[in-house]
Amino acid sequence: MKILNIVGARPNFMKVAPLHRAFGAYPHINSKIIHTGQHYDAKMSDVFFNQLELPKPDYFLGVGGGSHTQQTAKIMLEFEQVMEAENPDLLLVVGDVNSTIACAMVAVKMQVPIAHVEAGLRSGDRKMPEEINRILTDSISDYLFITEQAGYDNLRQEGVSEAKIHFVGNCMIDSLVHYQAKARKTNALQAFNLSKNEYVLMTMHRPANVDTAEGLTHILDIIEDTLPHKKVLFPIHPRTRNNAERFGLKDKLESLNGLIISEPQGYLEFLNLMENAAVVITDSGGIQEETTYLQVPCLTFRDSTERPVTVELGTNQLLADLNPATVHQKLREILDGRTKQGTIPPLWDGQAAQRIAQILSKLSN
Repeated sequence: MKILNIVGARPNFMKVAPLHRAFGAYPHINSKIIHTGQHYDAKMSDVFFNQLELPKPDYFLGVGGGSHTQQTAKIMLEFEQVMEAENPDLLLVVGDVNSTIACAMVAVKMQVPIAHVEAGLRSGDRKMPEEINRILTDSISDYLFITEQAGYDNLRQEGVSEAKIHFVGNCMIDSLVHYQAKARKTNALQAFNLSKNEYVLMTMHRPANVDTAEGLTHILDIIEDTLPHKKVLFPIHPRTRNNAERFGLKDKLESLNGLIISEPQGYLEFLNLMENAAVVITDSGGIQEETTYLQVPCLTFRDSTERPVTVELGTNQLLADLNPATVHQKLREILDGRTKQGTIPPLWDGQAAQRIAQILSKLSN
């Protein structure tokens, strides 16, 4: 049984790594990795492949950037050739990036079954390209592996057959559980001269937050308000760094006393930094899940989340806009010990990939 696993952007690596490892326990499964190159920085990509112990991809498509349409079209054209050469029994896609929907569309047109890992997530905001990718991928997939109850509810409301839906847990958490001990041995804190709970960890990259001068100014104000209480570590996304320069905010950003700006971190280093932060401020989807498992308070700058369990059960709180006054209030509550107590969601136990492998292994019998 030949399975092609698609990775295209950094969060995909953390989800495919435990799956590829789990498939290795079944001699009759031939698991291959296809890297579309949707997000590709040689240094960071190599770091993630090495740290997650992923083998060199069987194919690297090298599609690079472009508009959503250009990127999706380029992936489809390149991936069609891979499908013709490999003739797989199953395509496995994860998450909601352009690579996910592009490869799924090629597979469905070639009548190859599709498994979607992290299915059923919905933010309710169709202005987000990821939301469109999720809806379309789920509609053409044969096996829908969900991470939380909301995924089941959404799919059933959309008329998806219950037989297609499998509640298995969260592969992102599989990687966290597998590598947590290793992450604790990194020198991430020492590298920035930090100690546990001494700092706030921030990541910001979504266009809605960083593509305007107003949005970036609010982010700087939030950092400035935080610094009297805690240091701020900000591994800065290239998009955010470029926009700070474009809007004339680079000098102010670099002059804030107590702000530590760094390059994006490797998976193990960032995991260690998350676990030891007093608070995480972010607009990332995956970080909402990881902080929930780690029981670290998280403030997410989104007016909705496709991962509601992180708010309902976890440590995540949504903030609809970059209002510095609101953030300051929330931050003071957390630092004063008045924060919500989270619990780890059902089946977020490090075994999701094994459950998926077990289900898929029976297809060839």
